[in-house]
Amino acid sequence: MVKAVRVHKTGGPEAMVYEDVEVGAPGQGELLVRHTAIGVNFIDTYFRSGLYPAPAPFSPGNEAAGVVEAVGPGVADFKAGERVAYVAGPGTYMEKRLVPADRVVKLPAGISDKQAASMMLKGMTVQYLLRRTYKVQKGDTILFHAAAGGVGLIACQWARHLGATTIGTVGSKEKAELAKAHGCHHTVLYRETDFVAAVKGLTNNAGVPVVYDSVGKDTLLKSLDCLRPLGVLVSFGQSSGPADPLNLGLLSAKGSLYVTRPTLNTYIAKKEDLVATAADLFDVVAKGIVKIETTAEYALKDAVRAHKDLEGRKTTGSVVLIP
Repeated sequence: MVKAVRVHKTGGPEAMVYEDVEVGAPGQGELLVRHTAIGVNFIDTYFRSGLYPAPAPFSPGNEAAGVVEAVGPGVADFKAGERVAYVAGPGTYMEKRLVPADRVVKLPAGISDKQAASMMLKGMTVQYLLRRTYKVQKGDTILFHAAAGGVGLIACQWARHLGATTIGTVGSKEKAELAKAHGCHHTVLYRETDFVAAVKGLTNNAGVPVVYDSVGKDTLLKSLDCLRPLGVLVSFGQSSGPADPLNLGLLSAKGSLYVTRPTLNTYIAKKEDLVATAADLFDVVAKGIVKIETTAEYALKDAVRAHKDLEGRKTTGSVVLIP
C-alpha cells in the first residue's frame, strides 16, 4: 500500500482525502515511478472542483519527478534506478504511480528532482506558448497575465532571453518586484490600474502582437483590447473562472484578431514532441537562462493547505508536494 491524496467527490480543498491505495506492478508499456517531488498547479484545482471532469475516485496532480522502481513489458528505453520526470494526469498526488513510459523523460544530471517537479508542466507550457503558439521574436512587446505565477516567472525569463519586452499583470507590489526580478520589464497592478490603458501607454497606442491569458473570465475581453491588428490572444487557463462565450464579430471589429485555446497535451501528444519540448526546457535551465525556484513546499498529506494557499493567491512561483 502507498499513501495518496484522492478525491471521491469533487468540491473544495477539503474534498481531498489522504489515504492508503494499492499500486500494482507495471503492465505493458508502463513504469512504476516512486515520486520524490510532485508539482502543484492551478489545473489541479480544476479537476478537484469538478470544472474538468475525471472519474472518481482520482488523485489530482499532473507533474512529478522521481525514480523508476520497475519496468513493464515492452519498455526498452528505461531501467530501474533512473531519475525521471513526466506530465500525465490527473494522478500524481501519490507516493508511487504507474505511468505510461511514452509520457516520461529522463532527467539530466544538472536538473534536480524539485526543479523538475516545479517546471515540467509549467516550463513545457512556456516552451510551446513562446516558441510555437505564437513564436516570440526579438523586438516584440508581449502582455503576460499573472506574471508572478509559476508559469509567468518562467515566461518572463525566457521572453527576455528571446529579446522581447514583457508587460506583466500582477496582484500586489510584492508580486511586481518578484516579476521584475525574473525579467519582466513593466508590471501593472491590475487591481489599481487599467491594464488596457497601461498597455496602450507603453506601446504608443499600437497594442501588442500577443496576449498570454491564463486568468480567463476577468480578463479575456479586455485582453482583446490590448492587441494590435492581426494580434493573437492565447487563452491557456481560467483561474478566475471560465470566460463567457465570445462573440466572433468582436474579432473582426477589433482588427481581424485571432484567439486560440491551446493545451500542453496537444503539443506533446507525440513522443518526439515531448522529448524535444523537454530538451529545450532542460537546455535553458541548465544554461542558467531560466532559473527554476521552488518557492513553497508542503508534505503530501498537507495537500489541502497547499490548495487553499494556491487559490487564496498566497503563493508565487512553483509549489511542490514532498511524499
